[in-house]
Amino acid sequence: INRNENFKPDSFFIEAFNISKEISVITDGAFDLTIGPLVKAWGFGPDDRKSFNESKRDSLLRLVGMEKVQLKDSMLYKSDPRISLDFNAIAQGYSVDVLCRYFNSLGIDRYLVEIGGEVRVRGDKSGVLWRIGIDRPEDNNLSPGTDLQAIISLKDRSLATSGNYRKFYVENGIKYSHTIDPKTGSPARNQLLSATIIADDCATADGIATACMVMGKDRTIDFLNLHPEFDAFLVYSDDQGNFRTWATKNLEEYISLP
Repeated sequence: INRNENFKPDSFFIEAFNISKEISVITDGAFDLTIGPLVKAWGFGPDDRKSFNESKRDSLLRLVGMEKVQLKDSMLYKSDPRISLDFNAIAQGYSVDVLCRYFNSLGIDRYLVEIGGEVRVRGDKSGVLWRIGIDRPEDNNLSPGTDLQAIISLKDRSLATSGNYRKFYVENGIKYSHTIDPKTGSPARNQLLSATIIADDCATADGIATACMVMGKDRTIDFLNLHPEFDAFLVYSDDQGNFRTWATKNLEEYISLP
């Protein structure tokens, strides 16, 4: 599709696309599949080569927007052939859901499935809730589970975390994270360091977590107050650079220190 070849999307693509579109709507565009050209320009694409400069911003932003891509009769139509889709922010969570559906079809009623840190659980672990570690969002904390911020107990739900502490680079003293704001065309910069979202399905949790990193702490809390179907654990930096946390009320009793 990104190469504009004659391709008919399969059922997996269509489902992931439709979930992405729903997330884009409820987050007011903070989540957007069409940021592919921006991701590549900022050096977070497959070739890791940064080519972004201010003169390109407006032309790249003209290629961004979920309204520019449409599914019709099981075919995807783009308003401009240069539009490029990037499913990275939802692919791992969606893959978790696909595996879980397979386990469900086999009648397995207790499991934990994890891909790239995105998790879905069913049932419990020998009578005890599953315990999921949330990494402390320190720059270059590259070993999952080594330095934890918190532990969340979980049953029959999905959990996904997005942050700016692993995929980033520093240029001329400025940190650029891999989370791109679809409205500004730049990497998101705010006090939110990581967002953990709990939802019924992992694809949605994954996409919402990414959108939170774009929205920042205050907008994320406003969003969560409007969407009680999601629970969340946020780690952010205060004005003095200290780590602070915030959680939805329903989640507080399921959070423990490592």
